[in-house]
Amino acid sequence: MSAKKLAAVLAAALLAVAGCASTASQNAGTSSTGGTGTPVSIMVGGLNKQIYLPFMLAQRLGYYQKQGLNVTLQDEGAGVDATTNMIAGKVDGVGGFYDHTIAMQGLGQSLESVVSMLTTPGEVELCRPEVRGQIHSPADWAGRNLGVTDLGSSTDFLTQYLAQKNGVDPAKIHRVGVQSGATLIGALQHGNVDCAMTTEPTVSTALAQGAAFILLDMRSAAGTKQQLGGEYPATSLYMTTKYVDSHPDVVQKLVNAYVEALKWIQEHNGAQLAEVMPADYYAGPGKDAYAKAFDNEKGIYNPTGIMPPDGPKTNLAVLQAFNPDVKGKQIDLAKTYTDRFVKAAH
Repeated sequence: MSAKKLAAVLAAALLAVAGCASTASQNAGTSSTGGTGTPVSIMVGGLNKQIYLPFMLAQRLGYYQKQGLNVTLQDEGAGVDATTNMIAGKVDGVGGFYDHTIAMQGLGQSLESVVSMLTTPGEVELCRPEVRGQIHSPADWAGRNLGVTDLGSSTDFLTQYLAQKNGVDPAKIHRVGVQSGATLIGALQHGNVDCAMTTEPTVSTALAQGAAFILLDMRSAAGTKQQLGGEYPATSLYMTTKYVDSHPDVVQKLVNAYVEALKWIQEHNGAQLAEVMPADYYAGPGKDAYAKAFDNEKGIYNPTGIMPPDGPKTNLAVLQAFNPDVKGKQIDLAKTYTDRFVKAAH
């Protein structure tokens, strides 16, 4: 998303705080821990996606209540819209990819990640079977319709970068917002997009239905390094620096809950996870497939919550390769994340 377009979106959101920043957010689901604890609102870029697992898991295991928090989780289809809502003051934090803090610093906004939940993106590029003999890598993307969560989302960032890296001008590809789940799978089945980037459980569902094949896979450290050049910190809780500085006690309690959730993830398997999560989270792929997908990609989760030391440099290099909001600008990575709350939680 260009600086001009995103600035316009942010301006619209700020002028309509009582409204919704997008159609998706108007239909967003809401889940609250209840109780009388300190109220906190977090918007997540797809609550049922396994890459955002810690947010709902912490609720299901009672970790928010344990910290004396009444957390409301709002479901939003794309991180860029969640970020817009937060800057507009409608939510306190965002469950989304860390790279948004870098992109927004390029636009003059100060956001920071307070806990790192994924050390790899967990993203997979799926393509419809009809193009198997035509698309062998991103080098074959010129002129193709490519599905992303939404324009300006992290999948949009990664899609443009992979095109650029493989010799295809991002201006020569057609990026289409298809969200995830049934919407994304339907776009592949109807030929609206040739390929699309998504995560579990959508990946398992699409493969089981024969709706796609895997073009590239970033669910492992090796796969991520091959595609992006190094470790790429992804899911995090990020907030405005103003909120972090003015509510350190609330932030610490949130981070305590997420560090505990990350530890639980390391100590349990997919079958145990499926017993804890809402049934509609695995309604598409089925309970067994949902559990297997978790077991297969368990390595994406950050076991400690500490930001990988070399990770932010990779994120910055990816964005600087194509994103006009970041390219050529001085980005202070030290201001895009903090580990002080995670260290205090251990």
